[in-house]
Amino acid sequence: MSFKIGEIEIGLNTPMFVMAGPCVIESQAGCLDIANRLVDIGRATGVGIIFKASFDKANRSSMQSFRGPGLEKGLDILAAVRDATGLPIMTDVHEPAQAAAVGRVVDCLQIPAFLCRQTDLLIACARTNKPVNIKKGQFLSPGEMDNAVEKVRACNNDKIMLTERGTFFGYNRLVNDMTAIETMRTLGCPVIFDATHSTQQPGGLGNASAGRREMAPILARAAIAAGASGLFLEVHTEPEKAKSDAACVMPIDWLEELLTTCTKIFDLVRD
Repeated sequence: MSFKIGEIEIGLNTPMFVMAGPCVIESQAGCLDIANRLVDIGRATGVGIIFKASFDKANRSSMQSFRGPGLEKGLDILAAVRDATGLPIMTDVHEPAQAAAVGRVVDCLQIPAFLCRQTDLLIACARTNKPVNIKKGQFLSPGEMDNAVEKVRACNNDKIMLTERGTFFGYNRLVNDMTAIETMRTLGCPVIFDATHSTQQPGGLGNASAGRREMAPILARAAIAAGASGLFLEVHTEPEKAKSDAACVMPIDWLEELLTTCTKIFDLVRD
């Protein structure tokens, strides 16, 4: 089975695709700048790209951290990005009450990793009948994601993707088990690999997360070789100035070369 996000075909045996954009909506101009760059990169590489950005980062380390413009203004900005670029749009949903409004605007709803067990949130997103990307919690084994999948399927929505983003190991460290990709594929869902968040060191700076963005391309290539259907990559034109996840967001200048390489790996392992 496959389904579409915009014009991008998504399934277990469809071409590689990418979810990319800033961690959080910082401004409309900033989002449009990144999205226009993504359009050019998509044309150059032939890879389908879904623009992603959060209207609210509800799980920041510190009360003082920037969270985003909020639901109403954020959805307006996301709609403007889609209208200007033609890219399909994805954003996070943190509360069940947000799902219907978000579903009227975006092409795909995303469940944050820390919320992947929240039944009411999963049901509310499923009932929009839009594709739902469920990030695997760092505290769950890949096989345990079958419960999240069944909650969405129980609402007659089979447009489900799962995203691997690492597992907690000790303090301020994530590790990635690439066999998790194949395990989650057996649940009948395409699996995406979040290469940038997987370099995160949660709370590593005390009041913010640290990270090693230079490791993201290595993890991305490994994940595609392990069978991932797509990649999740947070990118920015000025990573050091990003208002969220500045330590692990990837420079957008790295993206075209990385996608070119990953496409070759994808084609090789799928032959």
